[in-house]
This record gives sequence, C-alpha cells and structure tokens, in this order.
Amino acid sequence: MAMMITENCISCGTCEPECPNQAISPGDMIYVIDPAKCTECSGVYDAPKCVEVCPTEGSIVPATA
Repeated sequence: MAMMITENCISCGTCEPECPNQAISPGDMIYVIDPAKCTECSGVYDAPKCVEVCPTEGSIVPATA
C-alpha cells in the first residue's frame, strides 16, 4: 500500500526531502506521491516519515484502491 496527498496539502514542501524513496514530487497544485515508489517507509521508519513531518493534519493518508 502507498500513501497519498489530499487536497488539504498546503504545498509547503516539507515532505519531499524526507521521503527515503524519493516518491514525493511537486504536482500541478499540490505535492503528489508515486505509488510505485512509496513503501510507507516500511523497514526504514516505524511510521511514514511524510506524515510525521507534515504540518497539516490529514494531508497525507493511506491510498485507497
């Protein structure tokens, strides 16, 4: 499973450099996560690093199928 960035994103860019898989990049309006690269930081951190550093509650959530 991967994480996804919602419309709550304020495009601050805090998450992008924190991703160990380089799965986060700027999109047209908000940042986006490449689900092919996102591992939810499994095996690297206890929780997704992007969620930990994001200043906006609910901006990064588990992706829905």
